[in-house]
Amino acid sequence: MRLYEMFFVWFSANMNILSFSTGSAGAFFGLGLRETLVVLTIVDVTASAFPAFFAVFGPKLGTRAMIQSRFSWGYFGAVIPSVLNVFTAQGFLILNCIIGGQTLASVSPRLDDTLGIIIISLISLVVTFCGYRVIHWYESVAWIPNVVTFIVMLGIGGKHLVLMPAPAPVSAAAILSYSATVASSVLSWATITPDYGVYHNGKASAFRIFTYTYLAFLSGSIVPHFLGAAFTASAPAVPSWTAGFEGGDNVGGLISAVLAPTGGFGKLLTVLIALSVPSACAPTMYTFGTSFMTIAPIFQKVPRYVFAIIS
Repeated sequence: MRLYEMFFVWFSANMNILSFSTGSAGAFFGLGLRETLVVLTIVDVTASAFPAFFAVFGPKLGTRAMIQSRFSWGYFGAVIPSVLNVFTAQGFLILNCIIGGQTLASVSPRLDDTLGIIIISLISLVVTFCGYRVIHWYESVAWIPNVVTFIVMLGIGGKHLVLMPAPAPVSAAAILSYSATVASSVLSWATITPDYGVYHNGKASAFRIFTYTYLAFLSGSIVPHFLGAAFTASAPAVPSWTAGFEGGDNVGGLISAVLAPTGGFGKLLTVLIALSVPSACAPTMYTFGTSFMTIAPIFQKVPRYVFAIIS
């Protein structure tokens, strides 16, 4: 396995519509665009260091994250972080599939959210079934349609972006609450990053592993975070964006509305960005199974594909 692949795994896992939605949440905490961007910058720069630090232990120890937890929690104590990791992974998968399904449904009235969620889930399951190496290959290309989509969104909708102020004085509680929300979206990867370095060379430079992973998380998070914040803040000034956003309940609808002036090409990009959601789901499904196996020896007898289907 090539070491630089670690960059693309985590860049693709973060350069997606879920990160866009995290950036869009600033407005719902009562923050203006300026305050939101400041929070995003500080949190992304600092929080990205944590999953990058733990990523180093994957190649160095050659074990999954929840197995590593036994060294500090003990054999039975490691059940606690393993159970928490299972629930965290499942919650993350639910959010991703819902947002991806909504985005697909925004393309055509013949497609509803439920069917979109099923499609995203099945694609994620197929990628997970293919195993570790295919996930690495998939992640090396999954970021491309997302980057193209975000560039086109800026080109089409950039003229409508405005620096919207906060509707009321921003409180410390609002800033801290939003900071915690953004931080959790990055920090939660720390229990997963070691899993995707176990087959890399154990003699690889720890500095290179950390650097690749840190840059992947920082660049993969901060760009869609910024875009989500900017387009959400400007949506009230553009009627079509407001309608697509549905009062903040449909991030996919907002993206579809921004891309609408490009016609069929915009619909294609909307479909592609929705279908790239498995770039975040597939690694999480894979780790869901390995975490479950750490809870109790009996789960180790269950084939891993069963856990993927359950998730």
